[in-house]
Amino acid sequence: MENLPLAGLRVVEFVHMVMGPSCGLILADLGADVIKIEPVPGGDNTRRLTASGSGFFPAFNRNKRAIALDMKSPEGAAIARKLVAQADVVTENFRPGAMDKLGLGYDAVAAFNPRAVYCSLKGFLDGPYEHRTALDEVVQMMAGLAYMTGPAGRPLRAGTSVNDIMGGMFAAIGILAAIEERHRTGKGRYVKSALYENCAFLVAQHIAQFGVTGEAPPPMTVRRAAWGIYDVFDTADAGQLFVAVVSDTQWGPFCDEFGLADLKANPELATNPLRCAARPWLIPAVQKAFATVTKADLVARAEKLGIPYAPIQTPVDLLDDAHLNESGGFVEVTAANGRKIRVPGLPISFDGERLGVRRDVPAIGADGREILAEIGYEAADIERLVGAGILGLPPAVS
Repeated sequence: MENLPLAGLRVVEFVHMVMGPSCGLILADLGADVIKIEPVPGGDNTRRLTASGSGFFPAFNRNKRAIALDMKSPEGAAIARKLVAQADVVTENFRPGAMDKLGLGYDAVAAFNPRAVYCSLKGFLDGPYEHRTALDEVVQMMAGLAYMTGPAGRPLRAGTSVNDIMGGMFAAIGILAAIEERHRTGKGRYVKSALYENCAFLVAQHIAQFGVTGEAPPPMTVRRAAWGIYDVFDTADAGQLFVAVVSDTQWGPFCDEFGLADLKANPELATNPLRCAARPWLIPAVQKAFATVTKADLVARAEKLGIPYAPIQTPVDLLDDAHLNESGGFVEVTAANGRKIRVPGLPISFDGERLGVRRDVPAIGADGREILAEIGYEAADIERLVGAGILGLPPAVS
């Protein structure tokens, strides 16, 4: 895609794990020049995570340039400062105080680059908890999301890093708002995004439900459904499908399609509130009808009716999803082991066109020489910095 919306915007990021990198990924996919600063010699520790963390780095670091620096050395710190001095945006998600020790906290940066939008991505916004260390799982437990997700008495984290990723999204939203304001004022802002407040926002509907009804919402596994038909059903060939009937106008055609004339005629099921009250015996009756239908047939008939439905899939199943593949929903990147992998692209299109990969996931320090040349370093100086261990380069390929 040409003429990307954020072309010309320079972002310098001091980030690791998921929250900070996801913010940079959004800006990079949209066209910003995102420079990822990592420590020498090993770079971002996220590169070396295994098991459930092995997908973090390749999923959230495409379209970025990478430079590896010894920022504890005076020359390394000076390079980082020069890059920040030319940046439109600076992002960081390290522990409180870490950037101040490097001389790159907000107050220091605002003094020498007042146009910069500075964004900190943290566990908590300012307040009594701001000193705490947070993880996605920590805030899910604190904010009630794990309570709402698991069975009663068994809090369960959501099956992905929802707060890390959404925290990165809200950071990107705040950054873009501050950039728009800078067009008028000429000055940057200090933006903060946080995991805990993000998770509180995620459960806003449940808090509001309590305000409206006076009743605390139970976990989703034991909740009172808002619709009479709103469940996962088994099919004749051991398949599973989520099916919903979310309006009274859908109820009649639904019954006609599946031979449920007795249910359609029953006055106790005439409206959605009545069907909700009847769920203890209504759902088994519908399940009995669906148990005679194959999954493919149920999909076809639900599609014909235009009612909400969904096959139960795993994340890996999505690699074969017809819609995602035909609509350009995947991009290809290279993992640390050299394997080419497909990951979902940013869920946005512009004029019908999806955003792609301009730069593969960078190796440690992959763009260091190029970046230093851009800010005025001569070739001899660059090689001296490499020899001194101040500038890291990608590992040699054997």
